[in-house]
Amino acid sequence: MILLCAGFALPAGDPEGFHVWKSAELKSIAKTLAPKVNETHSATQPIPGIGNYSFITILRTATAAAEYHETQADVFVVETGEGTLVIGGHLVDEKATAPHERRGTSITGGTERKLAPGDIVSIPAKIPHQIKVDAGKQIAYFIVKVTQ
Repeated sequence: MILLCAGFALPAGDPEGFHVWKSAELKSIAKTLAPKVNETHSATQPIPGIGNYSFITILRTATAAAEYHETQADVFVVETGEGTLVIGGHLVDEKATAPHERRGTSITGGTERKLAPGDIVSIPAKIPHQIKVDAGKQIAYFIVKVTQ
């Protein structure tokens, strides 16, 4: 009887902050964002965050600016396409673009890693990184940003 009553005391539905992104949703990132690609050759769609987590879907059709986040780590899952991640090194022509955020035109002294669908990348805060996309190619991925 106690177990039965305890079961009724639990909240109905999913716990606060819980969400499942189905693979079909994630695989449609490129299709959904393609009409929104702008002059930076990318399109993004922020998703409401939970606590110190924020979420973004992104489609890139060309090489992105190099990035440096002082207070956020990035974790992303490549859904479609391909690209090259440059990690480490130093930003070239570095500029502050927002509090705790810097961008550059490229990275010197970094290490390159090829990315393909299914790859998962974890980039700690304070590590320069850049996604390079070859001409005629694109890459779509889901990002989890963790504020530290």
